[in-house]
Amino acid sequence: MKSGLSFLIAALRCEIDELDQLARTSALVATIGRLVHALQRERGLSNVFLASGGCRFAAQRAEQTHACLLAEEAVRACFDRLEADASGIGNGARLFSRIAWVLPGLAALPTLRSRIGAMELSPADATAAFVKLVSGLLAVVFEAADGATDPEISRLLVAMFNFMQGKEFAGQERACGAAAFASGRNDADRQQQWLHLIESQERCFQVFVEFAGGAMGERWYANQSPQQLAEQERMRRIACAAPAGVVLDPELSSTWFDCCSRRIDAMQAVEEQLAADLRLICEQKTARARAELTAHEALLAHLADDEGTPSAAFFDESAPAQSPPRVMGAAPPYGRQLERSILDMVQEQSLRLQAMGEELDTVRAALNERKLVERAKGLLMAHRRLSEEEAHKMLRRTAMSQGRRLVEVAESVLAMAEYLPPQPVR
Repeated sequence: MKSGLSFLIAALRCEIDELDQLARTSALVATIGRLVHALQRERGLSNVFLASGGCRFAAQRAEQTHACLLAEEAVRACFDRLEADASGIGNGARLFSRIAWVLPGLAALPTLRSRIGAMELSPADATAAFVKLVSGLLAVVFEAADGATDPEISRLLVAMFNFMQGKEFAGQERACGAAAFASGRNDADRQQQWLHLIESQERCFQVFVEFAGGAMGERWYANQSPQQLAEQERMRRIACAAPAGVVLDPELSSTWFDCCSRRIDAMQAVEEQLAADLRLICEQKTARARAELTAHEALLAHLADDEGTPSAAFFDESAPAQSPPRVMGAAPPYGRQLERSILDMVQEQSLRLQAMGEELDTVRAALNERKLVERAKGLLMAHRRLSEEEAHKMLRRTAMSQGRRLVEVAESVLAMAEYLPPQPVR
């Protein structure tokens, strides 16, 4: 008959399996981050290339395409490894659905690049195509964060997702500004889009600092050069504060692109540090769990050899609630002390898992809030015929005017969904 210790060992093995899976998931997130970074740069170069009529960044764009192909191969290899071990993934259905959606986009990249090279697309159309693919890749990261079962790892994954999302808005701003300067003109719609991208970046970075912790937040702020930020803000004012239709200097397109690229490259350094922290935490937690498993297995082997009669330590209220800690390398306890030690280990494991569950619920609340806001935006876009930017602004204005949190307004919008009239089919 199996003992309580046997099932405690089984629980540890499950925990190790989950940590191994989290390590693979974290590696996938880091690899996707590198591909997204490469695609973001290709998008910016493509915008300047198209807006300048093919006169600028042709060679750089070809070089970047090669870098993207290498990063794409690494992501596909990670996808293949996940698929080979699909049974061990808790939210595998959602995660693999996101991957299934992304793969056709990766397969369509050569055609997109060919059309850009042939000048068949506008800068706005090229940007929209890259944004769609990058959004799909970030959705994979979101599901990875949502499926994490360890709260400390989950917090870092949530921080990393929000940082990557903020970096994507920064990349879109680079592409938007590059097209404006290279074409020598700006308009009211693009100015509004530009301001929305700036605001969206700040929102994402605030969530990142909240979940990443003080040290990583300080690293992020330290990585931002005051001179570079001042230069970028100066160029933002040139393009966004000027009246619509004012001629912009096309020579500033390269200056803008390089200025934004330095900031985005600094973001990538922070992202790589987040990935390294994730890898280290996974390794440390796995090592601790394996050491604990080895100790428990040795204790179980001793129990199997022990022919002593069972006792009622479980019901022994006079025994201390916790046994004194055992010195590493010392002989295992015997008799009633041994039984009490095993019960303490089971109780400690139970309390630890309970605490982890409560912390994990707190972390996932942030992800659930994001889901609610996205659903509310989608509903407003469908029934009010708004853009994503307009829907988000409507939610924020309502939250500010009513003194409520954004997620509370989103919940109210979703609660009214059944009362909204269906849209006529066109």
